[in-house]
Amino acid sequence: MNEQSFNRLMEGVKQGAEYLKGLRKPSRIHKVTVRIPNVRNIREKLKATQAEFAEMLGISVRTLQNWEQKRRMPDGPARILIELAATYPNQVRKVSRRVVKQEKEEKSAEMGY
Repeated sequence: MNEQSFNRLMEGVKQGAEYLKGLRKPSRIHKVTVRIPNVRNIREKLKATQAEFAEMLGISVRTLQNWEQKRRMPDGPARILIELAATYPNQVRKVSRRVVKQEKEEKSAEMGY
């Protein structure tokens, strides 16, 4: 690292310390807005029990409860699936039933039934 880079880095560290002590205002503020779906409202609009909605999404009831009680937040594919379920509930139910049925058949075949 050359001297100029080191000095710039040290100036940034000093500014950061001043900010933490309340002696300096931030040079810029970034606001990130993330829309988190209200899972309980979506489930209730669909008139589904927790067990039914959890099965529809392919998750455990415990995971659903954590989302509904805001102990955890769905992210990535889970958020997309929740939005799909809210927008296209009949299609998601159909796919979910088909997948659950397929999984049961595969388990039965593995067990030799």
